[in-house]
This record gives sequence, C-alpha cells and structure tokens, in this order.
Amino acid sequence: MTEPAARLRDRIEIGAASTPASALIDAFGRRISYLRLSVTDRCDLRCSYCMPERMTFLPKREVLTLEELYDLARGFIARGVTKIRITGGEPLVRRDIGDLFASLGRYLGKGLDELTLTTNGTRLADHAAALRSAGVRRVNVSLDTLEPALFEQLSRRDALAQVLDGIAAAKAAGLRVKINAVALRGANEDELPRLIEWAHGEGHEVTLIEVMPLGDVEGERLDHYLPLDLVRARLAERWTLRESDATTGGPARYVDVAETGGRLGFITPHTHNFCDGCNRIRVTATGQLYPCLGGAERVDLRAALRSDAPRENLAAALDRAMAIKPERHDFRMDRRGAAPALARHMSMTGG
Repeated sequence: MTEPAARLRDRIEIGAASTPASALIDAFGRRISYLRLSVTDRCDLRCSYCMPERMTFLPKREVLTLEELYDLARGFIARGVTKIRITGGEPLVRRDIGDLFASLGRYLGKGLDELTLTTNGTRLADHAAALRSAGVRRVNVSLDTLEPALFEQLSRRDALAQVLDGIAAAKAAGLRVKINAVALRGANEDELPRLIEWAHGEGHEVTLIEVMPLGDVEGERLDHYLPLDLVRARLAERWTLRESDATTGGPARYVDVAETGGRLGFITPHTHNFCDGCNRIRVTATGQLYPCLGGAERVDLRAALRSDAPRENLAAALDRAMAIKPERHDFRMDRRGAAPALARHMSMTGG
C-alpha cells in the first residue's frame, strides 16, 4: 500500500456516526443520492467547446488534498449518497488518484452502491485494471469522433489512438464503457451514426449531449449548437428506436436501437429540461458545492473541512446546499454573441 493510500485508510472518518444522519432532501422534495466529485480542474486535452487553448488552471494549493476528498465523500455517504462519480478536468491526471478509488471502494456495499468516473480516456489504459480492482464497474468516456483529424481539431491534441487504447483496456479489464459524445453542428453531426454503430458493435452504450454554455471559449458556441430532437429524428429515419425505461441515475433518457442491438441516450439541457427528477450535486476540486450545474448558487465545503469542527460544519453546509438548490437550470442558446450562462468552465465544475 502506498503512503497516500495508508493515510486515507487511517483517516478519522468525519462522516461516520453512531446513528445514520438525515438524508439530503432539497426544498422541492428531491432526494439527493448522486455526487459528482471533481478531483482536478486540469486536463491533458483542450476541447474547443469546453475551454480555450491557453487555459489558466487553479494553483495546486487551492485544490483539496486526497485526504480531504476522501473525508468529503464519506460525509456524503453518511447523508445518503449512494453513487459517486469522480470527475475533472481529467481525473486520471491527478497524482495517486488510484489510492482515492481504492479507499472509497471499501464502502461499496456499505452505504455506497456505485463508484465510477468520467474520463477522456487518454490515460485509461494505465488505470483500467486498478479501477476494476477498486470496485469500479463502469466508466464514461468522452469521445466525439472516430476521425483522427477531427479529433485533433476538436481536442487540439493528437490523442485519438490513446483514447481508443484506453477504451479497449477498460473492456479487457471487465469495465462497462459508455461513450459520451457532444453533438456539434458542422463538426461531428454527420459522423454520429458511425460512432454509434462502432460503439454498439464493441458492446458499449452511447449518450449524446447538447453543448452547454459554460465558460468563455474561442469562437461562437451557438454555431455548434445542435438540438438533439433533430439528431433523433435523423437517426429514426435510419434505425428503429424503441423507448427504454433504462436509467443510470443521471439525466439521460434512453432508447434501444433495434438494428445495432445497443442502447442510446440523450442528455437535453436545452430541448427537454430534466430538472424535475434531479438527484445530483457537484463539488469542485476546491470544495465548492454547486447544487445545480446551471446555477451560481454554491456552498464552501473546503472551509468546513478545514475548520475546528469539520463534522458539524460539513453537516451544516450540506443543509444550506439543500436549502438553496434551485428548481431548474436556465441554460439559453438563443442568440449570437451572448455571454456564457456561467463564467466557470465545465472543467472547473466537474462533468
């Protein structure tokens, strides 16, 4: 066991109490059971719809330590969170991230039902076996295209081969893979059927996502906005799409594709609001809890963790978060030149 892993094992678990703590229920009666926990804002890609090429990342001193991330996750588990997704930036660029997965994996079946992550796949080949050993059973991999030139154009990096190797390694390790693809007008829209066919042929699910107006990027985001109603209509001309009641605990709505034998999801923050059933909250790598991806409301959990009474102050902070969680987000993609809905980038918030 590495030194960081030993430190995590020996932590005083601030969320562990002799009696169960109260569940996280917001002002609209929604029970929060799903935490998306960012471990870094850094990424080894520079996807054009996500961040500028010359991205300024946070000073490392502002980012939560592995021990603090562990304590925080335990606090959420004690309040009824049953699913934790580790996010970024790119979570696998974080040093010793495997130790965090191994330590949190000990709570699977002991309050935690699922531990997973979202990754760009560039470093997945190096981590797939360890993730499986830690208890991870499925991963989401962001992949918008199978065309090397377009991949390099969108991500500003020549890394498609690494991503495909990572996906193959995850499959070989026994991890289920879901491909997340942002649908981009004028970029990958004509290639989406090929991407779906390839993924289903490999035994992977696919989820398509509408581009979200978070953070300043180079270029006009509206130029790339592609409503998924349009995409679905085009796919329905090619294939038989059957409604599915499948759910993975997130906002995707699914169909089964008869001809490919695979499942296809749609995440539609613009065309079909999904907030009524929201069960999610996000915590950034600096410990800022955002009750809504599309809202500015936040609660500082880092201050609670670093206080003289972390257990009590964390509990109070989580209660405040439930009180301020909005009913719905207000993403708009209706006019050219509009400022982003929020100044913070997706890589800072956590996917």
